[in-house]
Amino acid sequence: MPDTPASATPEQDARRRRTTSWVVFLSAAALVFDGYDLVVYGTVVPVLLADPSHLGTVTPGQAGTLGSYALVGVLVGALAAGAVGDRVGRRKVMLVNLAWFSIGMAVTATTQSVAAFGLFRFLTGIGVGALVATVGALVAEFAPPGQRNRYNAIVYSGVPAGGVLAALTAIALGDSIGWRGLFWIGALPIVLLLPLAVWFLPESPKWLVAHGRTAEAEAVSVRTGIPVPAPEPEVADKVGFPALASRRFAYPTALLGLMSFAGLLLTYGLNTWLPQIMGEQGYGKNHALTFLLVLNLAAIVGGLVASYVADRVGAKRVVTATFVLAAFSLAILPLSLPAGVLFLAVGLAGVGTIGTQVLIYGLVSNYYPTRARAAGVAWCAGFGRLGGIVGPIIGGVLVGAGVGGSTAFQLFAVVSLAGAVVALAVPRPAHAESRRRDLRPGEVGSTVTA
Repeated sequence: MPDTPASATPEQDARRRRTTSWVVFLSAAALVFDGYDLVVYGTVVPVLLADPSHLGTVTPGQAGTLGSYALVGVLVGALAAGAVGDRVGRRKVMLVNLAWFSIGMAVTATTQSVAAFGLFRFLTGIGVGALVATVGALVAEFAPPGQRNRYNAIVYSGVPAGGVLAALTAIALGDSIGWRGLFWIGALPIVLLLPLAVWFLPESPKWLVAHGRTAEAEAVSVRTGIPVPAPEPEVADKVGFPALASRRFAYPTALLGLMSFAGLLLTYGLNTWLPQIMGEQGYGKNHALTFLLVLNLAAIVGGLVASYVADRVGAKRVVTATFVLAAFSLAILPLSLPAGVLFLAVGLAGVGTIGTQVLIYGLVSNYYPTRARAAGVAWCAGFGRLGGIVGPIIGGVLVGAGVGGSTAFQLFAVVSLAGAVVALAVPRPAHAESRRRDLRPGEVGSTVTA
């Protein structure tokens, strides 16, 4: 289906494409720094474990717990964004939390103790969680019909892209700028992205219409070229989290949360502990970080390819398949594999774990109607972060007990299989798109949301 209204003028068409491009770019760039924050901690864990002069003595168990503090903050931030995002709008939440996240990273870089480091990891995580929960709703409301999984995959691929950035930065600059310098780099969004977002990020016309602000939606449409949809049939006028608890959505919401729990347990567990586990298996520092690089690069490529397939056969089937792929690749990682096969297995693990989570966000953001969409993505990101909290802790406990990486990989493989089973059980969305009429900018008409 074409992504522009048949009756749109070339000028309107150009404005629409330009606006959508800015929304996608700003959302993806914000998530690059989410991914950077996730992986940069994994790159500095070996340094903090080896040298107490930085923050004091850090044990493997403490390192796992410190990794989880940010995720507790992400949980709080995601749920808070879900509570207000469907009421105050997508744009305000994005702007506030770009600044919040950046300031948190900057202050973390100055901390001198384990306690202060953990506190500001938590506070930084609040901004990260709010961004993750908001961009899914935002992109789902700007993406062309028939391409929503692909657009979500492009945006959420910012997370593994940030992981790639963190791994490359740690390899190239870690010795010269130290772990504090790596965290200062994570504070750049406040000067690089926030001014652009203030100028180029519009409010979603779908959100405005869903809240009865049709005149504002028409003004935004004229300025941006984004069509104005008709009001959607809603869930007894419930907004946000109350809609998720309704009879219509309660069961699938629980399953989607569990699916995200599994995906983020795998994502955070591997990103936090893969360098340390590979280092203990005899690989040098740069080789261990290279595994992290391969994990995230493969997730980007694999996630984009899988999203293209998901737009054609359905995201649920593809998520199930990639979870199974993760289980297979994680199960063979502990084997004595040739170097080339080992890197391939790590890449497949990236597709099946981080890439799967990218697809999950796309599935969730298109599952709910506009008045519940931010809450749905927030639930996915927030409850899922409980898995992200558990993952680093499991790795820390196993490494601290001297069990080694084999047991961790095997446990992660079991989680992957469980995620596939949950994905199969998710019912089809009740409001799946059955028809759509693209509208001229500034015009209100009939449409059904996917």
